[in-house]
Amino acid sequence: MKKLMINLFFYLTIFTILLLPHIAYANPKYELDKELFENKETTKEVFNVGSSIITDADIYLMSQVVTAESRSEPYEGKVAVASVILNRVESKSFPKTVESVIKEENAFSCIIDNEITCKPDADSINAVYDALRGYDPSKDSLFFYNPEISTSPWMDNAKKDDILKIGNHLFFRIN
Repeated sequence: MKKLMINLFFYLTIFTILLLPHIAYANPKYELDKELFENKETTKEVFNVGSSIITDADIYLMSQVVTAESRSEPYEGKVAVASVILNRVESKSFPKTVESVIKEENAFSCIIDNEITCKPDADSINAVYDALRGYDPSKDSLFFYNPEISTSPWMDNAKKDDILKIGNHLFFRIN
């Protein structure tokens, strides 16, 4: 009986040390935990956008932008915002990394001093993953804005191509 108890204790200890952390992080409630994304150069899935590999940090940053820019928009609009970021990474006219695209001066109104502080919600994270998997309701748009609240006059005056309305946002390309 003593040997059985020692073996049981040994196996429970091994289980706790080796397996329990992985089980805890497999729980969906941890998916929104910023610590899973910050300062890591690993990926859950490998996504290639142009010549860029998208990291967990990129996904978190994109999710923050999607949350800040489209909090009250329909899910399709959230995916479209994420798609605009990815379309810019692939475009010759923009920087080649997610972080550079997002932090480009005046690119997104939610970025102040190269920082964004909002915590992404589950819909925004899911929208980023859908965009990474190829769903692009923006139809290759490079820009978007809400004409009702925009403070950027160039958006109103820009000659737009392929205008698409999703929720309150207009998605488009420029000639």
